[in-house]
Amino acid sequence: MEKTTAILLLSCPDRKGIVAGVSKFVSEHNGNILDAAQYSVQPENMLFMRVEWDMEGFTLSRDDLKEAIAPLAGQFSMKWKIHFSDYLPKMAIFVSRHVYCFHDLILRHQMGEFRAEIPLVISNHLDMKPLADHFGLTYRYYPITTENKAGQEKKEIAELEKEGVDLIVLARYMQILSGEFVRRYHGKIINIHHSFLPAFAGSSPYQQAYDRGVKIIGATSHYVTEMLDEGPIITQDVIKITHKDSVDNMKLKGKDLERIVLAKAVRLHLEHRILVHGSKTIIFD
Repeated sequence: MEKTTAILLLSCPDRKGIVAGVSKFVSEHNGNILDAAQYSVQPENMLFMRVEWDMEGFTLSRDDLKEAIAPLAGQFSMKWKIHFSDYLPKMAIFVSRHVYCFHDLILRHQMGEFRAEIPLVISNHLDMKPLADHFGLTYRYYPITTENKAGQEKKEIAELEKEGVDLIVLARYMQILSGEFVRRYHGKIINIHHSFLPAFAGSSPYQQAYDRGVKIIGATSHYVTEMLDEGPIITQDVIKITHKDSVDNMKLKGKDLERIVLAKAVRLHLEHRILVHGSKTIIFD
């Protein structure tokens, strides 16, 4: 059995005594710190921390823990959240017709790489339903048109609320979510983009890259905001390209990269290793 741990994520103005204060708080209540990392940002003078400790023998209950840490948080003007490792987050996957990221996510889930439930798959097409059925996943079909988009999103939100979804992953979901939808799930929607942002926008990005003779192509996973493809970046990676690579070869390499980059972003989020600071992220990898 894995140990149940508490994970504290915090940000606050940097000053002396914060790290010592957090360590003392955990120690005073018989906690054993298993992992700790901090990062100070200048010139903003901000401190970011992730601290994880063993809950076995810890003298505070979960409810009491949140109340007990409030004075320390107030002393240092902290923004903070506490998570517990035995809670299984609920992750919904949105997909259209591209199978590769969707298939990769559910295979990794089956192999135990993600500590999460997948209670729901939502799509604007029926193409992925047989695959979802094969893995025993609940599949909801909401075709989207300009006329019905608002109404369909309300139905999607109702499904997400019903299932208590904590995270939405856009596995090549080829629809732009409304501002209302994005605001409701702020910091809880992860997307994958087929380029090393910022890069070739619009249609046929690989053809554009080929025409420009690029030497690398990349993939970017980020949180979704109302500004299209401009949300805080979680993970990125690149792969080398030569003049020998055709457009089809570039697409194949790009798909491989997208799978890896998206999976890593999802894992980082589920393990509570991300703090968002304005338009960027702090990653405790």
